[in-house]
Amino acid sequence: MDKVRVGIVGMGIGRDNALALHGNPRGSVVALCDLIPERMERVAAELQAPVRMYTEVAALCADPEVDAIFVGTPNRLHVPVALQVVAAGKHVMVTKPLADSVAAAEELVAAAEAAGVVNMMSLSTRFSAEVQYLGALREAGRLGEIYYARARSIRRSGIPDWNTGFVEEGGGAFRDMGVHALDAAWWLLGMPQPVTVSGVAGARFGPRGLGYWDYRRPPESFYSRFAADDYGGGFIRFADGTGLQIESFWASHQAPDLNIELFGTEAGARLRPLTLYSTEKDAPMDTAISVPKTGNSFDAVAAHFIACILDGVPCQAPLRHGLVVQRMMEGLLESAAQGREVILA
Repeated sequence: MDKVRVGIVGMGIGRDNALALHGNPRGSVVALCDLIPERMERVAAELQAPVRMYTEVAALCADPEVDAIFVGTPNRLHVPVALQVVAAGKHVMVTKPLADSVAAAEELVAAAEAAGVVNMMSLSTRFSAEVQYLGALREAGRLGEIYYARARSIRRSGIPDWNTGFVEEGGGAFRDMGVHALDAAWWLLGMPQPVTVSGVAGARFGPRGLGYWDYRRPPESFYSRFAADDYGGGFIRFADGTGLQIESFWASHQAPDLNIELFGTEAGARLRPLTLYSTEKDAPMDTAISVPKTGNSFDAVAAHFIACILDGVPCQAPLRHGLVVQRMMEGLLESAAQGREVILA
């Protein structure tokens, strides 16, 4: 095999991943799957290539001309769809979060690993040029021992209003946005074992019809179904003694921000603007860093997924990583609901 033939399920986030996979010289999107044909037609037009279109996942999975499938459905369908993919012996990549519960995530990881297929999370923040640069600094020892981190994802008015799956049970700000900041920060810390989490979460805007995307006001029939969080934050303690402060807001009276700050024994760092903080000759030194970009983060995700399949490269973002992040997310939301610290298995 010299080219990976890919099928895409879900034309939302599936579009960005499809363009990246198809744009890779060793990848080709050959099939699309969605309940609404018009969505597939729009993506097919952007791909500028002939694709087969399916409205049933089972039919896509049965296509012998498909080697791998990207799953970009609403959260509650990630596991049911991905289980069909791995049962068919196809390589699988799943958008974040891995699932809508820890139990479902565990089931999928077990099935994917037992099937022996390449299984990977699509993580646009972790694979961004800036986060990868900070990861390289960590690996080189430039930061010393990283003992603490802060991460946040804040919107001023950004509750998704185009799919009720975002606002119903199993959705929410933390699973939609917080997962990006949480995953990237955890990866930059060296992926330590989480042991406890204490969090708060709630919905202060969404149930009132406020805080939606670009200040739009959805009909009451939409926002009355709000049953998730529109903010969440807390503190995670890890087995190696490091700590992470994490925050996610779909809507707020604050400036928009997506940031990670690292505290190391030899230097500290900030994601945006990308900056290294150190002390040189007994004086503080702040170094602004400009990372050259040769593509977007979805291109990097696609390139790695294809390399894992064609070259046998060890996957740097397997579904098992998504499971650990899922445990931290669900632990924070459980802590918020119960009003106490939660111990993570």
